[in-house]
Amino acid sequence: MSRSFKAFNKHLTLLPLHHKRTASHAFLPSLPLFPHFSSSSFSPFRPLSSSASATLMEVVKAIAKQEPAVHESVAVRADQKSYSYKQLFSSAQKISNLLCGGDVKVGNLGGARIGIVAKPSAEFVAGMLGIWLSGGVAVPLAISYPEVELLYVMHNSDVSAILSTEDHSELMQNVANKSSSQLFHLPPVLNKSSEKSREEHSQNGENGIDRIFLDNIGRLSEDPALILYTSGTTGKPKGVVHTHRSILAQVQTLTKAWEYTSADKFLHCLPLHHVHGLFNGLMAPLYAGSTVEFLPKFSVRGVWQRWRESYPTDGSKADDAITVFTGVPTIYSRLIQGYHAMDPELQATSAYAAKNLRLMMCGSSALPQPVMQEWEAITGHRLLERYGMTEFVMALSNPLKGERKPGTVGKPFPGIQIKIISDEDGGNENTGTGELCVKSPSLFKEYWKLPEVTKESFTDDGFFKTGDAVTTDEDGYYIILGRTNADIIKAGGYKLSALEIESVIIEATSSCCRMLRFRLTRQRLWRDCWCNHCATG
Repeated sequence: MSRSFKAFNKHLTLLPLHHKRTASHAFLPSLPLFPHFSSSSFSPFRPLSSSASATLMEVVKAIAKQEPAVHESVAVRADQKSYSYKQLFSSAQKISNLLCGGDVKVGNLGGARIGIVAKPSAEFVAGMLGIWLSGGVAVPLAISYPEVELLYVMHNSDVSAILSTEDHSELMQNVANKSSSQLFHLPPVLNKSSEKSREEHSQNGENGIDRIFLDNIGRLSEDPALILYTSGTTGKPKGVVHTHRSILAQVQTLTKAWEYTSADKFLHCLPLHHVHGLFNGLMAPLYAGSTVEFLPKFSVRGVWQRWRESYPTDGSKADDAITVFTGVPTIYSRLIQGYHAMDPELQATSAYAAKNLRLMMCGSSALPQPVMQEWEAITGHRLLERYGMTEFVMALSNPLKGERKPGTVGKPFPGIQIKIISDEDGGNENTGTGELCVKSPSLFKEYWKLPEVTKESFTDDGFFKTGDAVTTDEDGYYIILGRTNADIIKAGGYKLSALEIESVIIEATSSCCRMLRFRLTRQRLWRDCWCNHCATG
């Protein structure tokens, strides 16, 4: 690039860069959005650090070796509108200004927790970035939470302010009043078709945002950036604290393992207060310079239609064609149901379109093998299953290229250490059966305000105890057997996995049932069964 470093640095901070992947820079360079926010660690607790600065400079060097693409590339699509990376940055700056009371030069919230509640949208993304730019810690709140659960999360995490879109303002104002928090409305993000947007960018190109980014370089990457709450299945939900470093480590890992690039277009229909939707479906794609298209809510008809629009049967491909989709098992079960409800001609066009996607993934719960097999028969895709938890996001995955084994969650990502602790003799093994333990660069920092629980959750040598029972097959692929305290049944001297029992029953009844769910409670097994031709309990 024939430009001065000063000019390049200004371009870097003002414009998100997209670039083609090359063999020598496959890990960092094609990642335009979050390196500014994650690797430079927008948390306010410590002064300028040479290590934090060096981390940023490595990213700068890597990007400088690539030729930047057009900075107006689409980052987010929602409600049939497109939003560029530059527009997200511009909106994030406004939100930072709002949170910091206009003192954008300081931009320092002192690590304050900021709740954010919005449907999947450009406003949600800009809000997250605005919180980090301001030195705050983001606490995503589920729009599906009842008021009592919202208040629990807010009181527990000591949320001092809430960012909300107008459509949730009445509920969130009531919650804010009861939690002594201040409510801010997220400003609409200007979209690419807005003339006002183009005029604003042309006028504000030299508005000092580059100085703001550079002022924030000094925040260290071990400082908190995000608090996500567990589901609370074994007790009250716990606040899982992730740092800027753990976020960066995870999005880099996912981007490399699943080969996310700026050419990818993601169709997103998952909640954003869980790691599946937030990391796999949003932050890692944005980090890679991809486009994320939000569906307002999951719709069987909407998903199939969007795929058909992407890949017409004449062999062409739409400019905004979807390339990647990730979902939970129930989503795929419902898509299969929707497929069987189509007439033969629509089935043919739908199957043809789905075959053309680059990658389809599944997670968050065990995928029944009959569902996997039928999905592969319809679309040609063997779903990529992986394994993760709120505490470390993703740790195991079936390969992008290679054998994807049904009933397994693959092997550890590079750089992640796994061991199995057998409860038989207390010994540690890399194979066999026992509790899965994980050591990862993306491991969380702590459970919020629970130091003893945090300490008890780790082994002496720093492995996180997942509470999941696992075993491995002959090729080293990991198989999740269930929770050690709920899903392992001791009977007649044997240990039985409730998940394996469930899988066998589902397979045996799959010719009748489209969705079959078993749950094990203390002493009874109950069943909900939805059939094509019957409704039995």
